[in-house]
Amino acid sequence: MLQPSRPGGGPEHRKGKGTRVANEREAMLAKSTTLYLGPWYRRSPFFEATLRAGCTAYDVYNHMLLPAYYDDPGTEYLALANDVTLWDVAVERTVEVSGPDADRLVDMITCRDLTRCAVKQGKYMLVTAPHGGIVNDPVLMHVGEDRWWMQLADSDAGLYAMGVAASAGLDAEVTFPDVYPCQVQGPKSGLTLEKLVGPAIYDLRYYWCDEFQIEDIPVVITRTGWTAVPGFEVNILSNEGGTELWDAIMRAGEEFGIRAIAPCEARRIEAGIFNYGSDMTIDDTPFHVMGLERLVEDQPQDYLGKDVLERIRREGVDRKLVGIELDMDELQAELEWFWPVHRDGRQVGRVTDAVWSPGLRKNIGYVWVPTELAEPGTELDVETPEGTVQGRTAEIPFVDPRKEVPAGSLR
Repeated sequence: MLQPSRPGGGPEHRKGKGTRVANEREAMLAKSTTLYLGPWYRRSPFFEATLRAGCTAYDVYNHMLLPAYYDDPGTEYLALANDVTLWDVAVERTVEVSGPDADRLVDMITCRDLTRCAVKQGKYMLVTAPHGGIVNDPVLMHVGEDRWWMQLADSDAGLYAMGVAASAGLDAEVTFPDVYPCQVQGPKSGLTLEKLVGPAIYDLRYYWCDEFQIEDIPVVITRTGWTAVPGFEVNILSNEGGTELWDAIMRAGEEFGIRAIAPCEARRIEAGIFNYGSDMTIDDTPFHVMGLERLVEDQPQDYLGKDVLERIRREGVDRKLVGIELDMDELQAELEWFWPVHRDGRQVGRVTDAVWSPGLRKNIGYVWVPTELAEPGTELDVETPEGTVQGRTAEIPFVDPRKEVPAGSLR
């Protein structure tokens, strides 16, 4: 079991100007600013519960407020690694594709072959543009016959799907249902949800979903998450009842040390999980990102960008997103902007994110470099706000490449 490197309890509420939150890092405060809340930002059904749980900072993601800070990230990492955590991730905007041509539409907008994706099965999906670029990388769930959910990263891919359906003349409807996920993540997540839905939770396979009831609240639970540790996403099917569902999960997890946390950057980078909009954008294809090449699947049917991606498969790419290890003091905050990267005095790329990994005991991140510099172990000079430091390229993911941890037995 990982042990804390510093003391830390739970967060305290802000009670007024100048009141501090336990373990609030000065380095993170220095990169923060005030966000004024207003009705132009969507609120999740769990918003009031996150305030009560001690959230003191929010980000904006898919036009919705995303809880970004409860407690020291190191403390939250240990809770995720050892116990069970609850996250409000309703910002993963759910787009539903339904109707007689729903299967065809979903298959048209991805390089994944979905013809064998069974009902209740899910996939990590890459939505592709006509030029092969990545429009979004949602979790896709086949929730019913002729019915799919895309749970989006931060871009308006639902409007893209709507446009494709209209231009192709397909009999499919693209809608934005009231479906809002929260994540229950950590090695004791199964024990927590067993108390609420019974032992059937253990029958749920990795990247599959099913319908349940939690204290008379209908939910769809998927065995997915942004961590690559054992965990689930619990989707409430209404914009009401979020506080009641949140409280039920917190009560069930109390004996296992449950706590509310923000998305864990250290764990997602260790696991090779990408943040759309910063690590990759629509200008990048799956062949440009280490680990995503395998998702351009051979298939007889056509899809948007297929010809371009097959040409790139043959010809190769000129740049690559790979891992990086950084020789510097323990990072106390995430990047607020990209860090330039040099080789032999010439700028060759940029670091997109970097974080201290408590599990690996080193600073790790992602870096864009020319293909000829993408092999693991390539030495680079990285320009940080504190000065130039040494870095070296690395494989992605940093841990568990076969996803044996999240896909393993929950008992």
